[in-house]
Amino acid sequence: MDNLLGLLRVRVRKGINLAVRDTISSDPYVVLTMGQQKLKTRVVKNNCNPEWNDELTLSITDVNVPITLTVYDRDTLTVDDKMGDAEIDIKPYTESLKMGSENLPNGCVVKRVQPSKTNCLSDESCCVWNNGKIVQDMCLRLRNVECGEVVLQIEWIDLPGRKAFSNES
Repeated sequence: MDNLLGLLRVRVRKGINLAVRDTISSDPYVVLTMGQQKLKTRVVKNNCNPEWNDELTLSITDVNVPITLTVYDRDTLTVDDKMGDAEIDIKPYTESLKMGSENLPNGCVVKRVQPSKTNCLSDESCCVWNNGKIVQDMCLRLRNVECGEVVLQIEWIDLPGRKAFSNES
């Protein structure tokens, strides 16, 4: 546990226009994978535009280890169908944490991240100072599937006695 930098809270908010994998709809859920960690949201039945609003918390030891988000369709009698995947890039977010934003007004944008070929963003994503924390909302375009996006928010949680991204470190 000595190499634990902190925790990353991922709020998996909703899916948009997810692929149909059953007859007329899907029963989607999200799996977050980072190294050996694997966390799941709940299943939303018969909905290609599900609202999960689930909070999943990852232990971060290395900001360079990719976080993979995969959407699945829950099936009862067969193996669950994959409905696409995306990678969450937390490097721009961790860079904004290092800036020292203590005296900013609420709602102030600390960093803007543009969609590119190297990330899965479908739209501009902003790191925003809010109530003493920086949060980043993002809409990820799913890969390896015909359609679908997932909306989420990330937020860093410092561990007591550790300031992984303060100016002093």
